[in-house]
Amino acid sequence: MADSPSLRFGVVLFPGSNCDHDALYALRENLGQSADFIWHESEDLSGFDAILLPGGFSYGDYLRAGAIARFSPVLSAVQRFAEHGGLVIGICNGFQILVESGLLPGALVRNRCLHFVCRTVHLHVESTESPFTRHCNPGQILAIPIAHGEGCYYADEETLDILERDNRVIFRYVNADGRVTPEANPNGSVNNIAGIVNEGRNVLGMMPHPERAADPAMGSIDGRLVFESMIHSLVRS
Repeated sequence: MADSPSLRFGVVLFPGSNCDHDALYALRENLGQSADFIWHESEDLSGFDAILLPGGFSYGDYLRAGAIARFSPVLSAVQRFAEHGGLVIGICNGFQILVESGLLPGALVRNRCLHFVCRTVHLHVESTESPFTRHCNPGQILAIPIAHGEGCYYADEETLDILERDNRVIFRYVNADGRVTPEANPNGSVNNIAGIVNEGRNVLGMMPHPERAADPAMGSIDGRLVFESMIHSLVRS
């Protein structure tokens, strides 16, 4: 998207993050956008168009993934940013932080297999009615890698009913043919859920790593669609 207007993305830097540079590279080099790190102690997000919480092991994942990061000063700023309609995307550990902070419902617990899982999975685009999937086709299948040990999404039946009813499940794990099967589910997530949005649809949490599928050298550029959708949505707003 070299000819698209350059927006300013903020990538939050937590102690223990290890996917922050991947995200910065994807946004700058693959998407042609302005992107800067935001230190976890910062409480000022002025000047940013969108915020990204990257993957990794914030604070060593002590207690549980994302449980300590949610108390970082920057999270209060992220919450205010989201409340005012700002776009926020949490990837892997970022998804865990969003859940722990209450910006998204449910919980992320140990993979059902109890092992760290690192491989490429297939995602079904459940909805294009979000700022994160507007550049996708309805029902499109994306190939995007995962790398996590606590990626099993769980929510109670009432929450699940709301998510499904309101079309807030954005990505679902499927096989290469697009079918929802137990074998296609890499971590045991309920309903094969891979990504959800908040009620306002401006906060996305997803376990797969789109920033690792944004460069042709990585074998897939399907992840670009997530960021291109965000850029398109921001330019239109």
